[in-house]
Amino acid sequence: MDILMVTGIEGARNCAAAVEAQLGMTVEVADNRKSALAALRRQEFAVVVLDDTLAECDPASAEAIWERAGLAMPLQINFALAGAARVIRDIRSALARRQREQALARRAAVSVIETEMNTTIAGLLLHSQLALAGSQVPPNVADKLRTVADLATNLRHQLASTAQTAQQAR
Repeated sequence: MDILMVTGIEGARNCAAAVEAQLGMTVEVADNRKSALAALRRQEFAVVVLDDTLAECDPASAEAIWERAGLAMPLQINFALAGAARVIRDIRSALARRQREQALARRAAVSVIETEMNTTIAGLLLHSQLALAGSQVPPNVADKLRTVADLATNLRHQLASTAQTAQQAR
C-alpha cells in the first residue's frame, strides 16, 4: 500500500522522497484538495498525511479528504514545523497502529465465524439426534440423519483441532 501526502508546501517532494527511502513505500504528493480526492478515488492508501495548514485554512476540504480516506490511517502534520524525520516517525507509528487494528479485526472476525460455525454444528447435531430418538423415523431417513450427525461431529472435531493449532501458534 502507498502513502498519500496532501500539502502545498515547497519541499514536499523532497520529504516524500525521504519517506520512500526510509519506509520502502511509494508516496504520492497531492498539492491540493482536488488532486487529493482524485488520488483517493484512484486507489486505497495505507496512510493519508494532511498538512495542518491546509486543514486549518479549509476545514471543509480536510473533512472531504478524511471522509474519502477509506481504511487509511489519518495523520495531520504541520509540514512547516516538522522535518522529514518526524514525518517518517509519525507515519511509522500510524502504520504500526494500522497493523495492530487489522490484527484485532481479524481475530474478532475469526471469533465470530467460529461461534457461528459451532452454533450451527451444535444445532445440526441436536436436531439430528432428536429426530433419531423419535420412534417413527423410517429406516432410510434414519440412515440420512445418522450421516448428518456423523458429518457434524467430524466437522466439530476438525474445527476444534484447527482452533487448538491456532491457539498454540499464538
